[in-house]
This record gives sequence, structure tokens and C-alpha cells, in this order.
Amino acid sequence: MAVSPNQGSTGGGDAVTLTGSHFTNTIGVRYGSRQAASFTVVSDTSTATVTPSGHGPVPVSVTTPGGTGVVGTFYYLPPPSFRLIPPPAGPLAGGNTVTLTGLGLYTTSEVRFGTQAAEFTGDSDGQLTVTVPAAASTGPVAVTVRTRGGIAGGVAYTYLGSPSLTVVTLDSGPVDGGNLVVITGTAFSYTTSVTFGGTPALSYRIASDTEIDALVPAGALGSADVSVTTLGGTATASGAYTYLGRFAVLGGQSVTNTGPTSVTGDLGVSPGVSITGFPPGQVNGTIHTADADALQAHADLAATYDNAAGRIPDAGISGDLGGLTLTPGVYNATSSIGLTGALTLDAQGNRNAEWIFQIGSTLTTATASGVLLTNGATARNVIWQIGSSATLGTDTAFAGRILAATSITVNAGATVNGQTLARDGSVALDTNTVTRPW
Repeated sequence: MAVSPNQGSTGGGDAVTLTGSHFTNTIGVRYGSRQAASFTVVSDTSTATVTPSGHGPVPVSVTTPGGTGVVGTFYYLPPPSFRLIPPPAGPLAGGNTVTLTGLGLYTTSEVRFGTQAAEFTGDSDGQLTVTVPAAASTGPVAVTVRTRGGIAGGVAYTYLGSPSLTVVTLDSGPVDGGNLVVITGTAFSYTTSVTFGGTPALSYRIASDTEIDALVPAGALGSADVSVTTLGGTATASGAYTYLGRFAVLGGQSVTNTGPTSVTGDLGVSPGVSITGFPPGQVNGTIHTADADALQAHADLAATYDNAAGRIPDAGISGDLGGLTLTPGVYNATSSIGLTGALTLDAQGNRNAEWIFQIGSTLTTATASGVLLTNGATARNVIWQIGSSATLGTDTAFAGRILAATSITVNAGATVNGQTLARDGSVALDTNTVTRPW
């Protein structure tokens, strides 16, 4: 090629070699109408030049005492322009690919992310596919592209650290999902997916770099891992969320009712088949009589009962719980427990605080007694594991999930913010309100 390279910047300053003959006595070199910024005769057949500024294609001419001749054409290229197709961020380790689109990219010789050179493929004059290099630290860097037409920049790429997941609030809910939880952690701004037990959230919103609000999908009873994937990586919290059953009332042999009881949640019996008193009782849910759902609920109850009974106690309790204020923990009673008056459960601001009461024999509440939930305490996080049977006195206002080995009797006017689940015997209701707490 007589002009090499035959392309360069409109601003000039490019080194170009001219090849021809009779160059020894060259007295001038022009690019179009402009004199070369400089030239050096290397030999009779070669001259080194530096281009002046210019635009478009221009003839390159050499003048000697013998005359002027055109040796070829030089093409002035405009500076490139480009943008980074979103997302403009990725992991600190690099290795991901991004696409640059724009103009004048065909002659690209270098792409840099900050000071790091990147590998790239020129797809066309308007597109480059680039493999992002690794970086030493997180944060934004400038992306630059060098072509024969010049250097383009003004585009930023952000290197991200891996996210972290601190807590899920609330950390449990129904197996059918649909409830809202708040996930707290770090580096959430470029989140691409949220999963519960491997199942994508129904939807999620990035509230901030440290908070995601998510609608929980349906799942299997028990604990589930929660994962947040961002452009910087994936964080997983093992067993951070617990799926709870749908049943508000479950009997092993039967469920009986007197009066206008209201149950919010499912009601069922298994392996027994007797459910009476509905109506006049009303169930704001589904009634299951020894069907597959009730059978599974009974198996889940047995597993949850055994798990609660197997927890290592934090403290012992005895006698009557009335008048006490208890912080979260596992409390064990070797025999029966009573409740006269009010028991206060103080979560101390932690909405995921849990209480497990391991009661060796019976639980009996006096008339108009109650369980008070304060400072973020929730009924779904209170488990009463009863070694035999539970009896709630008239007008008791109870809170928590009652898991009784034998039977549960709920006397007239008593309310339960929780569940009444009897593994082997019956649940007897009488003009009550039982509300599943999720």
C-alpha cells in the first residue's frame, strides 16, 4: 500500500509511511491542500510523514524538483463515539461481556476499563463485544476506546463487590406464599434475582442498596434458603425463611364446635374423620376431612412438635406464668403450667424473635387471662409444645401456636391469635375466634 496506514484522526498527528519512487529530493508532501506536519525522506522509495489535520478522503501528493505526483489516498476518520449497553456494572473479578455500540469503532485498537486493557471483538463499525478485565477495587472506572480516528471516553463502568444478606423480616409465612418480606444486606443495587428455596420471588423491589422488598413464592413446609443474585455475585442465607402450614385448627381424631365460632385459615382432621359444628361455626378457609392436605398437615404437625420438643432449653419455668415478662428463648417446664392474668412476651424490637415453651404435661389458663405481644413480638413465632392437653379458660386472649400431643379445649369467648393443633386427640371449640397469624 502506497500510503500506510491510510486512515487516521481528523486532528492529524498520525505517523504515515509513503511508498513509491524518486523520493530522494522531495521538497514537499501534501494531504489534500495541506502540507504534511513533517516529513523525512527515508530512501528513494520511502518517506515518513506526520499528517496535518483534515477531513474525509484526500489525495496524498509528493513534490520533487521533477514535479508533483499523487501516491495514494488518506482517509480522515472522525473520533469514535460509543455507549455501554446496560448493565454498566459487573463483578470485581471481571470475565463478563459487555457490548459497546456507537460509530467509528471498526478501527479500534484498544479498549480500557480504567487502566486495565480489555479483550474485544469488533463486530462492525457500530459495535464491539468486550470482555471486562478484573479490577483491584470496587467502584466506577472510565471506559475508553482508541481508534485511528482518536480516543473516546465519557462512559463509566462500576465494579461491584459480592452482596451480603443479613436478615429476612418477617422470616416465616404460609406455604402458599404471597406475603411481603424485607431482605436486609449490602450491595443490592444491581439485583437480578431473588429466590426462596430456589424458587423465584413473585416480585421484588430494590428499595436501596441495603434493602429488598419481596413477595414470597409458594414453597414446601420448613426452612428454605434465601438467595440474592446481583451483577456482582450471589449471597445465600441458609434456612433464613420458614414456610408455615395453612391450618388454623387441626385435630387428630375430631374437631367439634358449639356456637358462632369464626376460624380464619384452614380447618381439618386426620387421621380421624369427624368434624361437627360448622355451621353454625364459620371457616374463612377450607375444611379438610382426612384428605391429602389434612394428612400432610398432620405429618407436618408431628415433625414440628418433635423439633420444638428437641430444642435445648435456655431457662426453666414452673407454676403460673401470670405477671411475667419473658424475652425470646426456649423455656422448659417438666410438668404442668398455668396462666392467671397476663404473660408478656417482649421481642425487644426484633420482629423475628422466637419463643418455644416446652410443657411436660398440661397448659391451663384462667378466665380472662391472656398473652401480650410487645415490641415487635408476633404470634407466628410463639410455639406452645404441650406434652398432653391444653385448656383455655373463658374469655382468654391467647397468642401463639398450640401444638398439643393429645387435645385442646377452647372455652366460651376465648380467642386465639395463632393455631390450635392437636396431634392425637381432638380440638373442642365454643364461640371462639381463631386466626392464623400469617
